[in-house]
Amino acid sequence: MPVSPLNRREFVKKSAVTGAAVAAVGAVGSGTAEAAGRRHGKGPKTWAFSILGTTDLHSHVFDWDYYLDAAYSDKDGNSVGVARVATLVKQQREAKGEERVLLVDAGDIIQGTSLAYYFARVDPITEGAEHPMAVAMNHMRYDAAALGNHEFNYGIEVLRKFESQCRFPLLGANALDAKTLRPAFQPYAVKTIRVPGAPDIKVGILGLTNPGIALWDKDNVGGKMVFPGLVEQAKKYVPRLRALGCDVVFLTDHSGLDGSSSYGDALPYVENASNLVAEQVPGIDAILVGHTHVEVPSYTVKNEETGEDVLLSEPYCWGYRLSVFDFEVELHHGRWRVTKKTAQTLNPNTVDEDPEIKKLLEADHELVVKYVNTPVGTCTEDLSGAEACWKDVPIMDFIHQVQMDTVKEGLSAADAALPLISVAAPFSRTADIPAGNVTIRDIAGLYIYDNTLYGKKLTGAQLKDYLEYAAKYYHQVPAGTKVDTSTLTNANSFWDYMYDTAAGVDYDIDIAQAEGSRIKNLTYNGTAVTDDQVFVVAVNNYRANGGSGYPHIASADIAYSSTNEIRQLMIDYVTAKGALDPADFAASNWKLTQAGTPVF
Repeated sequence: MPVSPLNRREFVKKSAVTGAAVAAVGAVGSGTAEAAGRRHGKGPKTWAFSILGTTDLHSHVFDWDYYLDAAYSDKDGNSVGVARVATLVKQQREAKGEERVLLVDAGDIIQGTSLAYYFARVDPITEGAEHPMAVAMNHMRYDAAALGNHEFNYGIEVLRKFESQCRFPLLGANALDAKTLRPAFQPYAVKTIRVPGAPDIKVGILGLTNPGIALWDKDNVGGKMVFPGLVEQAKKYVPRLRALGCDVVFLTDHSGLDGSSSYGDALPYVENASNLVAEQVPGIDAILVGHTHVEVPSYTVKNEETGEDVLLSEPYCWGYRLSVFDFEVELHHGRWRVTKKTAQTLNPNTVDEDPEIKKLLEADHELVVKYVNTPVGTCTEDLSGAEACWKDVPIMDFIHQVQMDTVKEGLSAADAALPLISVAAPFSRTADIPAGNVTIRDIAGLYIYDNTLYGKKLTGAQLKDYLEYAAKYYHQVPAGTKVDTSTLTNANSFWDYMYDTAAGVDYDIDIAQAEGSRIKNLTYNGTAVTDDQVFVVAVNNYRANGGSGYPHIASADIAYSSTNEIRQLMIDYVTAKGALDPADFAASNWKLTQAGTPVF
């Protein structure tokens, strides 16, 4: 990554993970040496500049849906992709001046679309390909980006290769080498904005990532990297940035702003901690927020120690929005101080895609379109995910069948004698595998994450606890009350990807009952499950390592594990079978009830 020779500052000589030097760098306009030699006092006393922010781009380059093989469309009229955002960035630079605009991202860049998967697994960047997101973001002249948790999904080697292709630093002040506890990535960057006839404005950009990486990507980072809390690391680095003479301290956090954690107390650090950072760490001017895929145009948190307001903004995800932080500063005793700051989000759906990005990446895009439209087999009937969140449907049985078949083949003789079941989440309500030809995109649209597969052992009592935890997904609906599917799900901020159904056992979920007492008639092969009965449970790595906070599963004994991605296992299953037939699936049998009466 390029560094300014005037501002080089080495943090870590060698990281055991990277073997790379880490330095804080960067300049907009001329370096500070020139600024120090100017005669001050005759130049401007006030100045204005902006920091633009994106987050959770998830490898959306163009306004395209690879799962539907069509231009992206939703009910709100949003567009996706950095190609449109790039046009907004150009407009901001033209309106305000090139030297007055910085561009920052808050993470989750290299995972999330078929384009991302293609350049991680099919034509991997580790074997010579250039990542389209590196090409696009280099063209847009990003100044820095925070690491997102999904940056680690394909392993550290892929992430390092992406890092080497970027002409801007990937920041992670709380991503540490597990052995040395030194930064494994650059913690921060210092940018200088030139003010003619006055001192340069120094902007410190601190990057923080999500502690949940230690759980969610344990298989990739375990023993290699550790991820302490955002508050803890910000308390270390914000004073350092101020000591370096930064007039403005700006954080880019891959962490939401409500203080919640999806993993409960499985980690000692908060998942969505941006509000806590603002409250508890003095010296911060503004924070670009990511991770939670929501739009927060402008939000203010008062610092508990100084009473100063910290400005936060989150620009949704996928390139839906661009955050714009506008700062006004005033020269006071030779130093700049912030006198005004505002934030807003802009919608790129009003502009065209950047023609240069289209020229640079259209060929890559067409390659991926061709790949996802590759036929892999057929299906005897249409399989839809539209009702998978409240009904037992065949499209979910497909996932369960592949998981159980795969785990079964890899079990020891002793574990093969145990009853085998599967748990899986309905990731997409728009998923559909059509009757007739089945393509890679049909399967990718059903299984949208890059999860791998485990087999873990749970007792009957633990399995019931697990299913009770899943059942908190439903709002309580008293007996005799009509069930409205539009308001039934996602209670307790328990999103679809967090909700597991089970196959291989039969059970009812009584939504008329209070949480914790909803699982009824839990049976295996027609016989009631006993508390001490032991099952092998096929489960994805995210859940197996503690994702979403399910009880027992993270500490359960491992009967099977693999680095093969479940999506690819599903593609291989269809290819080997030639035709998908729901009659071949080991059908699950669960249903929603109200006081024992089936709902559907």
